[in-house]
Amino acid sequence: MGIKGLQGFVARVCPDACRMVDLKEMAEKHRIDHPDVTPVIVVDAMSCVRHWYTPESWVCGGQWREYLTVLEDFIETFKAAGIELVFYFDGVVEEKKRDEWIKRRQQNNKEIANLFQFIKTHRKQPGRGMFVLPSALPTFTRFALKSLGQKTVCTLQEADFEVAAYGLQHNCMGILGQDITVMYSREDLCRALGLNIMHLPLFACLLGNDVVPENLLEGFWHKCLVICPSRNKSYNRRTSIILAVANYISKIPCLYSSLKHLEDMLPLGSDKTLLHRGMESYLLPGQQSPWIPPDARNFSMFSDVMEKQLPIFRIQGETNEKGNDDACSLPNILNGELECSNSLEDDCDTEIPGQALIYRPARQHIYSVLLESEGDGACPVVKEWFVYCGNPLQQPDLIQPVQPSIPGGTPNLKTLWFAKGPDVEKQRYSTFLACFHLQDAMEELQALEAPVAAFCCLLTYLMLQVSSLSLEDLNAFVALVLCLRGKSAAELASLQLMQVDSRAVHLGAVLVRGLTTLLMANSACGFPFRMDDLMPWKVFDGKLFQEKYQKSHRSCSLEELLEGNVSNYILLESFVFFKKNVPVHNYCCTGLLSLYFSSFH
Repeated sequence: MGIKGLQGFVARVCPDACRMVDLKEMAEKHRIDHPDVTPVIVVDAMSCVRHWYTPESWVCGGQWREYLTVLEDFIETFKAAGIELVFYFDGVVEEKKRDEWIKRRQQNNKEIANLFQFIKTHRKQPGRGMFVLPSALPTFTRFALKSLGQKTVCTLQEADFEVAAYGLQHNCMGILGQDITVMYSREDLCRALGLNIMHLPLFACLLGNDVVPENLLEGFWHKCLVICPSRNKSYNRRTSIILAVANYISKIPCLYSSLKHLEDMLPLGSDKTLLHRGMESYLLPGQQSPWIPPDARNFSMFSDVMEKQLPIFRIQGETNEKGNDDACSLPNILNGELECSNSLEDDCDTEIPGQALIYRPARQHIYSVLLESEGDGACPVVKEWFVYCGNPLQQPDLIQPVQPSIPGGTPNLKTLWFAKGPDVEKQRYSTFLACFHLQDAMEELQALEAPVAAFCCLLTYLMLQVSSLSLEDLNAFVALVLCLRGKSAAELASLQLMQVDSRAVHLGAVLVRGLTTLLMANSACGFPFRMDDLMPWKVFDGKLFQEKYQKSHRSCSLEELLEGNVSNYILLESFVFFKKNVPVHNYCCTGLLSLYFSSFH
């Protein structure tokens, strides 16, 4: 759990605790100390994603092929030093962190609103100071790393806890949370603060973390500042608080009675166990603490998580043995709850619904496939914490699963996930399509290359769900997927945009979020597609989409839009599919077909 202001404090006040390191030297020393163990670094991936995304363009929806090369280079740096990596990703938002999660989402909403205002005013991407992660970047980062041969883990509880526990259990070299050239030393930090290692969990709790809220500690901080006022007038208030709290803690014996005394003294409101729970959250399996004797420890949190997830462990193990990997969301859905963070959506554009609402009908079918009917024919509701315009996130949306329209009913999970044979393969594919109301399009879709088929599925669903999408929008999407074929990361990086269109930014985010919905459906239905065929680097590039969108809305010719080098066969096959599956009354699709087919007569 992060401590607000501590990293900046270390840089300003005790820089000796922050050391430059050489990975090869560290790995060699680790081999000498542990000759039978390969040097391993466990990576807190969610803390690193922002630093990994270095492509110049970020606002248009993601430069995914460029990003892949960045990740490849990152991995090669460690391979050259003989170091293996294990990447951890957040799989859940624990209830104790829900309020903090909501605050961050609301803050992100403000940042995104400011971002769109900038784009509309200046018609360009702002500087890195306004950087917002491309939508779904953490999700697809995990799949990218797996495709590059790396071990990835989705957590079943607090990510920080699981990262630290893995590092301790496997005697790892260290934990990577940001910079590969810098190491933070607990020993040097303690020396500068006059503390010992055993003080650090209490130090973290009394500065405020995800368990102990800062607003409950203001009175305590004031008391510490009175006892130990800042000697350096140039220090800001947070720095002074850190020093004063450290001074206070240094005089406290490391005993359970000391912790109980602090609980009685602090204004912790109605929950006097906050400090105890905060301290316990830093205890890893097998560790002891002088602050909390064994008979006062509470193991229920971890055991409850394990008990809830035991069926999922079996499911995940068997699907992984098949060479597949389910999305992080599946364990959450099976437990009846799902989150989705912010997307780069313009809340002022009321003609395009929030992606959370666009894909909700598909998710309802996916929930039905996963949760299956109980004895009375009803599925349990799913609690959705999805960010969209007008949702205050005060409580979850309660979403009722809806059975997809499949002749003979929905196959059960045992069949979809574990059965074999051509009939089962057909069931998987048809169930997947039924989640997007395209069960009658199976023959046409199977005739296409898998990534194009998945893209057509998604695009048709979008056209049916969003009535404001135009002929020009559809042209841009189709030109994107057809022209992306064969383009290298370097070619895409060199693409220059004269301006950035805010609506295209919004549509790009909606499309990428749609790919995550395809992933969820694919996992639920037993993997009718290879996961790699549903990745954004196969069908999307932010700058290329901006270019196609702007050209399409300027009424450029079909030849110019398609760059004159796309296979006529693939083009015709794709749009025969649209002609059969999009209602005739949808003016943009009928117009599109007339435009495309007329070019071949």
